Amino acid sequence: MAVPVIDFSKLNGEERAKTMAQIANGCEEWGFFQLINHGISEELLERVRKVSSEFYKLEREENFKKSTPVKLIGDIVEKKESEKLEHEDWEDVITLLDDNEWPERTPGFRETMAEYRSELKKLAERVMEVMDENLGLPKGYIKKALNGGDGDGAFFGTKVSHYPPCPNPELVKGLRAHTDAGGVILLFQDDKVGGLQMLKDGQWIDVQPLPNAIVINTGDQIEVLSNGRYKSCWHRVLATPDGNRRSIASFYNPSLKATICPAPQLVEKEDQQVDYTYPKFVFGDYMSVYAEQKFLPKEPRFQAVRAM
Repeated sequence: MAVPVIDFSKLNGEERAKTMAQIANGCEEWGFFQLINHGISEELLERVRKVSSEFYKLEREENFKKSTPVKLIGDIVEKKESEKLEHEDWEDVITLLDDNEWPERTPGFRETMAEYRSELKKLAERVMEVMDENLGLPKGYIKKALNGGDGDGAFFGTKVSHYPPCPNPELVKGLRAHTDAGGVILLFQDDKVGGLQMLKDGQWIDVQPLPNAIVINTGDQIEVLSNGRYKSCWHRVLATPDGNRRSIASFYNPSLKATICPAPQLVEKEDQQVDYTYPKFVFGDYMSVYAEQKFLPKEPRFQAVRAM
């Protein structure tokens, strides 16, 4: 069983209908799929690889050696205890936003990552238009919902992560299992060092490394907007003893003020009474719940926000 790989360029040719169906299947049956020929140049992706790897070595590696997970794993091994590290991740991470502080010491990092983020945001919006069409929604519906209207209010963040070699990978996860809170997630993962897994039919399967592919997965808000047609998927990252895994995830998430609910077109009406499967809520309220329950089952999150 392998995560679907879809040639995005075929949307523009004779195989458009087949490609639309492949993306629909990726959204409905998997919650994960990989895009190739997505329009982002290999030259830019190569620069992203280079500057993100250099950034970790130059600005983060030494600090990670002194980090909390390294210390806690050392304590467990030294004491020969049988416990595992349940509440920490073996991950070094920074988040890039348009208006926060970016690394300054790594040559070319800022320029390259700004260009990459711009291209990724455009790709996210193209993917959302395909979702609109597959769901039978007006063009731009999902984008407008996430932006809280016609403006540009959506949150677009990029998480630059590294998962360094772990001497005791059996004691800790690279990143604990969770679903993503937001909208559409676009991941440029390491093409050599694996570790990302998704849960499919009760089984953890590898999201296979594929050079220059962009992995797409759907977050909780796409599940709500689609009234459950598209499901957010549980995923995790394993710690590994060898290799320093690079992972760059970009999140096209709703504005904190955006009101999220199932698209009315996707809700069955009986006797003119609308019975939503999912609640209507303000995304900021959902994030308050998610911050406390990220690694717990998602259904209680929807129930908690329904009660707010």
